[in-house]
Amino acid sequence: MMDPLALSGATGVQRPGVAAPGSSPQPAAVPGKAFSDFIYERLDEVNRLQGEADAGVQRLLTGETDNVSEVFAASNKAGIAFDLLMEVRNKLLEAYREIQQMRV
Repeated sequence: MMDPLALSGATGVQRPGVAAPGSSPQPAAVPGKAFSDFIYERLDEVNRLQGEADAGVQRLLTGETDNVSEVFAASNKAGIAFDLLMEVRNKLLEAYREIQQMRV
């Protein structure tokens, strides 16, 4: 596969982990967030979705809204996000246990 940067004619752009011609290779610093930050953000997002769903149910029960489909959609969205979060958790625990059982 061809390098897209080579096709665009971009000059002076250095990809992470690729040494420039004539320079010694150095470990590349990978920009971005820590994995724990990513997980905490997803937890906050799931919590926010569940809060919105709960608030929608409360508005429906108190008669502030009569839009059942909106409340139902918010509840389903929160439920799906929570299920996905639990699957990610289960996969992380499975990987951790697998690493624990490795012989060194």
